[in-house]
Amino acid sequence: MAIGIATLAVVLELIDIWVTAQLPQSAYSPLPFAPEDMAGTAFPVFGAILVHSRPRLVIGWLLCVGGLSAAANILSANVFQLMYGSAAHGRPIVNLTWQVLQLTLGVLLPLLYPVGSLLSKRWNAVVALAVAGMALDWAGVLTGQKAPREVAHWMVSAAMGLAFAALVVRFRRGDAIERRQLLWLLLTLPGLLVPWMLGGPVWWVATLAIPLIPAAIAVAVLRYRLFGIDTLISRALVGTGLAIVTTGVYVAVSAAGSVFLSEVDRVAGIAAAVFAGAFFQPMRRGLQRGVDWLLYGSTGVPSALARKLRHRLQHVDPVHGLLATLDVLREGLAVTGVAVEVDGTTTTSGVIGAAGRTVPLVWHGEPVGLLLIGPTDRRRFPAAHDERVIATLTPYIADAAHAVRLTAALQRSRERILTAREEERRRLRRDLHDGLGQSLTGMAMSINAARMTMRSSPEQADRLLSELRTGMDAVSGDIRQLVYGLRPPALDELGLAGALEELAQTPIETSGDLVGLPAAVEVAAYRIVQEALNNAHKHAGATRIAIGLHRDEVLRVTVADDGVGLTPDARPGVGLASMRERAAELGGTCVVREAEGGGTVVHAELPL
Repeated sequence: MAIGIATLAVVLELIDIWVTAQLPQSAYSPLPFAPEDMAGTAFPVFGAILVHSRPRLVIGWLLCVGGLSAAANILSANVFQLMYGSAAHGRPIVNLTWQVLQLTLGVLLPLLYPVGSLLSKRWNAVVALAVAGMALDWAGVLTGQKAPREVAHWMVSAAMGLAFAALVVRFRRGDAIERRQLLWLLLTLPGLLVPWMLGGPVWWVATLAIPLIPAAIAVAVLRYRLFGIDTLISRALVGTGLAIVTTGVYVAVSAAGSVFLSEVDRVAGIAAAVFAGAFFQPMRRGLQRGVDWLLYGSTGVPSALARKLRHRLQHVDPVHGLLATLDVLREGLAVTGVAVEVDGTTTTSGVIGAAGRTVPLVWHGEPVGLLLIGPTDRRRFPAAHDERVIATLTPYIADAAHAVRLTAALQRSRERILTAREEERRRLRRDLHDGLGQSLTGMAMSINAARMTMRSSPEQADRLLSELRTGMDAVSGDIRQLVYGLRPPALDELGLAGALEELAQTPIETSGDLVGLPAAVEVAAYRIVQEALNNAHKHAGATRIAIGLHRDEVLRVTVADDGVGLTPDARPGVGLASMRERAAELGGTCVVREAEGGGTVVHAELPL
């Protein structure tokens, strides 16, 4: 049926074009057809497309019926004009088709667009007002009185005004989808309304804009997700504003120049062009900020959001900085929630639900996490997917995420240092109490026994003193062992290179100045090499081990062996974890990998 209506409307328009050719050229339009002809063609065609895709949606049927009414209206008026010299002879038909056009496209379409239902039952009063006005108009036609028709005209105009006001109300209450659909229609309406308000010789310009209205409606209903309508409107408004303001500046400066420099008109023109060009970029930035404020509100402007984020970051500690920035981001982008994933931990503001978008966070080339942006809030315009806003805010979120990573790493490092310190204290206490303490107690008892037997049994006293001497040697060994556990004495006696040569019993390769290294770096390097040697002998069955020490900006420690290498199912044990932790405590790294010719390579880099 919709295709039939569209076909009939097109046939009527083709007939009207022939009829129009028989009439004198219109004084208000240079085109061979009127705006009503274009409406009678475009609206039914796009209406049929909508009905074919969404037969249950009333919007397509309104386009079909309204377009057919426009075709019948202009054809009937032109036919009676051709036959009788005046369209007044066909007033009933012309009046009826015009009222159907007003009711369908001027009242019902804006009331029902885009979902096909009224905002509430109260809006039925607008339809009743339009129908009452049309009935009053018919009363004036039948009685031949003008007063009822004038009142009817104002009633129908008021109903149409209220119907278009319903679009504004729907925009304020609608969700993101409805707002995008409404914006498609609002983008095309000025092409019809501006010529209609100016009237007279400008009305024919609406002929070129009328097809855009049903096309925008069809796109909004069927394919609204494919196009960034907010970006399109932003650029259109900025471009239009620039054209108007630049033209105004040029005309004003030209007029002023012609008054004060009447003798040199060329100079006035050049001055006007230079003046307009100089203010072009500031005007563009100002208009862009105004359009952003219009579309997204004060919190949706990228520069305003950036300032707010900077302010929040400056007044909170790093632990709460990320959450504070997410609160600002969620409010400014008008989404239900945002979240950041950093090292397996998620920080969330609001309710994320199904993430509408995932943005990688990069800090100076290093990935630090993921930004998850939730769906748009139903009462706000969907600014979350504006590339300009996201590109402006992402670096600040990446800074906050990096700060969270550093804080977490620092906390873990403190916990490891505290744990290691307490474990070392426990070991020292155990060794001193159970080892050295017991030995000293035994030595004291041996001294007392020797004193008591010295006169009565010199041989037994001598034996006790001999055992005491042996015990003292053992105590000295225990003390040396405790001292060695704190810091290998060879480091103080031989230096790092000499101590490692003594430990490995093989020469090592060195480069750079190894004198004056920090004590913590020397101990870490020594322990890493010690653990690597232990692994090479105990697990890898190595026969040759090469050790290298190289100092530049950092101390590079390398231990390579020709053992069996790393097995695919090998799991890092306590030794490998200990090497990595010793390097990490200094802010360095320790990597264990396969050697090119077989075997294993341990490579550590320790900051100085």
